[in-house]
Amino acid sequence: MSDKPAFIEKQYLGREFIPITIRLVLAMFCFAAYFFTDERERNGNLLIVVGFAIIIISIIMGFLLHFRTRIENKSILLNGLWTTRLVKIDLNSIVKAEKGVYSRYLFNNPVYNLHTKGTIRFYTAGNDAIHLTDRDGLIYIIGSQHANEFLRAIKEEVKK
Repeated sequence: MSDKPAFIEKQYLGREFIPITIRLVLAMFCFAAYFFTDERERNGNLLIVVGFAIIIISIIMGFLLHFRTRIENKSILLNGLWTTRLVKIDLNSIVKAEKGVYSRYLFNNPVYNLHTKGTIRFYTAGNDAIHLTDRDGLIYIIGSQHANEFLRAIKEEVKK
């Protein structure tokens, strides 16, 4: 048993391209509405404050850790944000591991330990995911920006 994890990945909430674009378009709309407001009345000043608030929140979310994935000691450890519990998936009970697409939808909300229809989902950003099936038929879908490395680390850890 080594102390060094076979794989570590950190996923941050505010680094997905589409939500960043949406927030920046909203901020630009606020600035444009402020520019076209006559006589800079009180409501116009509110628009500039909201625009800057959107940008500041976007910057803060870029540094906000959603969850961290580690592979060590024949298990996958998923540690989430603030009050979430540590999720430990034992690789001895995994019968199938494969790379796949997280979802067919363009927009996906970040989730941590979401139980729906026989699957448990962990996702922050990206298109790729690792699909793990355990002996009981439960499917774990773990989104990853480095899915190939994640799958390789899982297969190496299972072989040990």
